[in-house]
Amino acid sequence: MKQTLLMEKYPVFGMDLSKSETSCQSVDDIMAALRARIDAHPKVAFIAIFDHFAHTTAIGGTIGEGIRDARNIVFCFGIALPNAHVLAVRPRSIGVADLGERFHITFMEPPMEIATREMEAWCKALADRT
Repeated sequence: MKQTLLMEKYPVFGMDLSKSETSCQSVDDIMAALRARIDAHPKVAFIAIFDHFAHTTAIGGTIGEGIRDARNIVFCFGIALPNAHVLAVRPRSIGVADLGERFHITFMEPPMEIATREMEAWCKALADRT
């Protein structure tokens, strides 16, 4: 995964995953694989899957060239709630876009190192045919 700054302020991890590198052949397949990881983790709670592509289409919004599907899986590590201010960076999500021959997978860097490591591992594990 590669870390970049989106819009010069948001630390984002991202990776491109060729469809030949994964047994997942659709965004649905990737959502199911990530949901399995979330459900298996004793300290992570699944919240929802947001269909960003359907939402943007329904409101007549703009969708980037080549994007065929785009969803976010939303969840929370919730290991601690040290103060009310931390709510600003929760819950977490991983976004997946189908770009034809590949998927683009992204998440914003969480403030907890353990969450970063887990999310990165979940994403990298999708490359199960390399």
